[in-house]
Amino acid sequence: MNSIEKFLAAKTYAVAGASNRQHKYGNKVFRALLAASRETYPLNPAQDAIEGHQAYPTIADLPLVPEALSIITPPEVTRKVVSDAIAAGVKHIWMQPGAEDDQASESAREAGITVIDDGSCILVLLALS
Repeated sequence: MNSIEKFLAAKTYAVAGASNRQHKYGNKVFRALLAASRETYPLNPAQDAIEGHQAYPTIADLPLVPEALSIITPPEVTRKVVSDAIAAGVKHIWMQPGAEDDQASESAREAGITVIDDGSCILVLLALS
């Protein structure tokens, strides 16, 4: 199983950078995972709810540790999100285009996390699955 297949086979997901603004990528990824019947939690410290789902400030605030994390944040925020993901025990991370950070990727890989950071877009892959 390749990295993308492992990510898409997860049972639980979180989306860092989820947003209530439907034109924003974080909202589109969150809605796409929900539409694909994935148990998904939005992460956004500035929102109480996203698309009617309770939002959480950080991974540590979630009611469970998600197996997979999609990141749609600026690279400097990605570093903190990945650090939190490592501490929580997340197994798979997908840095969406524009969220990639070499330091964060290296740290996650050293922690044994499957990392997708090659510019692949989860929206394209979910549409194909």
